[in-house]
Amino acid sequence: MKAYAQPIPCLSGKYALGGSRVFRFSQVTHQGRTGHAGSRGAGAEHLSALRPDLCGLRLDEPRIMGILNVTPDSFSDGGDHTDLEAAVARARAMAQDADILDIGGESTRPGAAAVSIDEEIRRTAPVIKAIRAAGITTLISIDTRKARVAEAALDAGANIVNDVSALMYDPDLAGLVAERDVPVCLMHALGDPETMQADPRYDSVLLDVFDHLEQRISAAEGSGIDRTRIIVDPGIGFGKTLQHNLSLLHGLSLYHDLGLPILLGASRKRFIGTIGGADDAKDRMAGSVAVALHAAAQGAQILRVHDTFETRQALRLQLALNESE
Repeated sequence: MKAYAQPIPCLSGKYALGGSRVFRFSQVTHQGRTGHAGSRGAGAEHLSALRPDLCGLRLDEPRIMGILNVTPDSFSDGGDHTDLEAAVARARAMAQDADILDIGGESTRPGAAAVSIDEEIRRTAPVIKAIRAAGITTLISIDTRKARVAEAALDAGANIVNDVSALMYDPDLAGLVAERDVPVCLMHALGDPETMQADPRYDSVLLDVFDHLEQRISAAEGSGIDRTRIIVDPGIGFGKTLQHNLSLLHGLSLYHDLGLPILLGASRKRFIGTIGGADDAKDRMAGSVAVALHAAAQGAQILRVHDTFETRQALRLQLALNESE
């Protein structure tokens, strides 16, 4: 674990719209292991510089990643899209509002068991092929920890790899990403899905997650992955308590110091139901949109959500309200 000789900047401020819809922050608060150490005018270019395009998609405004799980046991939509026709229909509907479709064939909900490589390929590759055959050109990410699954998905028409293990589960995945020169999302998780919610603890969740992501970025670069191809995700709900999740959301702008696009995936997660009084995951849309808007206000470039239409509508209103100031 790194002890910071110099505190890390944490951004704060309002969303200011100019010629392009990018977040401008008025203040940088230095956050270290001992807490806040004052603030100054924002001057570090890497904190607020526009991130490189993602497969041609500009990141000058919050982008929506629509979740399409083709699993029988995902916590929110398990079993909804296991039929090929249903999956393509859902992809077509989400493509009206989503910038990226995230296809997953292995549930990573707390307590979920691993799925075999062949089964995960069987669930995902045909869906991606069918989506492309249907003329849907929206970017596709494959939500997997496994190199062979990612390879089959990329061959079928996927563009991005979204790995909840940050390239730690399968030693071959980093090499595949480097060889194909595709973007990869590195997410923080404490343990694997079967064990991650068994009493997770941190010295400082905000800084411990930052350290881990920084280390995984270095490992990815060491494997030949270009830094401009990397996205980071603090991993809401992956080995975190309710308070851990709230702390990460409150300090989300800290992760801009990594100089990379931030993906935030909190849609329909348990802490939203606990706070909002919704036991059923499908009743957590309103709370999920509230969290998505908070993440957008913190400058997150990609919002991974189930409810793409509602999130897009909310973002349009947020943008319009800020433009009118």
